[in-house]
Amino acid sequence: MRIADLICSEGKTGFYFDDQKAIVSGAGHDGFIYTGDPATDGFRSIRVPGESISVMLILENGEVAYGDCAAVQYSGAGGRDPLFIAQDFIPIIEGQVRERLLHRDASSFRELADEIDSIEIDGKRLHTAVRYGVTQALLDAASRSRRITMAEVVKEEYSTGVELRRIPIFAQSGDDRYTNADKMIIKGADVMPHALINNIDEKLGRHGEILKAYIEWLRDRVLLHREEEEYSPIFHIDVYGTIGMLFNQDMDKMADYLKTLEEAASPFKLRIEGPMDRGGRKEQMEALRDLTALLDQRGINVELVADEWCNTYEDVIYFADNRAGHMIQVKTPDLGGVNNSIKAILYCKEKGIGAYLGGTCNETNRSAEICVNIAMACGARQTLAKPGMGFDEGYMIVNNEMNRVLALAGRRR
Repeated sequence: MRIADLICSEGKTGFYFDDQKAIVSGAGHDGFIYTGDPATDGFRSIRVPGESISVMLILENGEVAYGDCAAVQYSGAGGRDPLFIAQDFIPIIEGQVRERLLHRDASSFRELADEIDSIEIDGKRLHTAVRYGVTQALLDAASRSRRITMAEVVKEEYSTGVELRRIPIFAQSGDDRYTNADKMIIKGADVMPHALINNIDEKLGRHGEILKAYIEWLRDRVLLHREEEEYSPIFHIDVYGTIGMLFNQDMDKMADYLKTLEEAASPFKLRIEGPMDRGGRKEQMEALRDLTALLDQRGINVELVADEWCNTYEDVIYFADNRAGHMIQVKTPDLGGVNNSIKAILYCKEKGIGAYLGGTCNETNRSAEICVNIAMACGARQTLAKPGMGFDEGYMIVNNEMNRVLALAGRRR
């Protein structure tokens, strides 16, 4: 099946672009709006609307395959590409990218995705968001050409050897970490609640007491309201480097504090994402590597998750090779083409490191659906419920797509 045309449409995402540097530095609130001046290039205010681009491939039989370009909530932070503005990139996609894809055979994904992901225009690679959306569309095109699910395309082309099954879904609460946690308990979320701990004074506490109390509340809430005793969600908290900031990057003090959080979460398993942010790739890898080793040495049963400064496929290799974290978030928009997310999950599994197919609340329903297919095909340890921060919508999108894939693939078997 050949590609007859490519067109784009501008869209909105499920959340916003937020200036992480300004927020971690103590930006104020006025309702849902952050107050103060932005601190990252490209931001006109600390919170701006998220933008996307739908890339539509018109196939020669008239079918339309599509994917969505999107970038993470905290664009421009942690070594990422700058803020993604749709109107800046539609001309590039409908111009040079379209020229590369016209009349190409869309029935095979891997080779064409690698080509598009690596092209340069004026000596620069395409923005990660552009590569992300175009390769999604290529995966959908291969699926439609071959009349199988996108998960089956990935499974076949990358020889993953994985049996398609449900993958644990990681739900995110946003700032409404109490009400949304209740929703997660009612719906039986596998991993929860993210909690968005991105400010020391408001969410962590100057002695770590606010987060500890929240984890204790979460533990008691699950024990009180779970419908079945077997329901045992994993607590996964993203702290955006604030623990490192609080304890001045002192490894022993951080480990001591993580021990108290482990006790607060018991009997539930605890994961902490981004315990520190050292401001650079090498520094972050070394700090996370050393803290991971220290927790293992002291028998502290808290899993650390790599996020900041682990953005590209090469970064994932670097962190995995050095065991910087017990689990690595493959943050899908940051890796550019979804072909890189596939390779990253498979590499982590090969190295015995947990592979979490993540992403951002600032994506779309389409990118979320396509990521579900990839997580299932590669056997990721968990996949993110996205987009949005309201829980129900993202969980519905990811859960329902997962069940559709299983039903369709099962029918063929």
